[in-house]
Amino acid sequence: MSGPIRVIIHPPSPTGGRRVRVDGEILGLAHNTTDVAEFLRRAGLEIDPAEVAQAPWIDWRGTGPDEWGPQPTT
Repeated sequence: MSGPIRVIIHPPSPTGGRRVRVDGEILGLAHNTTDVAEFLRRAGLEIDPAEVAQAPWIDWRGTGPDEWGPQPTT
């Protein structure tokens, strides 16, 4: 694979969890940073769960790593 790895953590879904994508491929629905680290490990990207929130190559969409849903209703 050439170029930088693109990891996107999508906004929390209405029912909870966040979709994790690597280079356009959906890896799964994570409910915490440990889930994200496991999905990335399975994709061949080793990262400690404690480092997921600060990794500069992970793009957190909508909100940061402290929000996992479900979204409150107004």
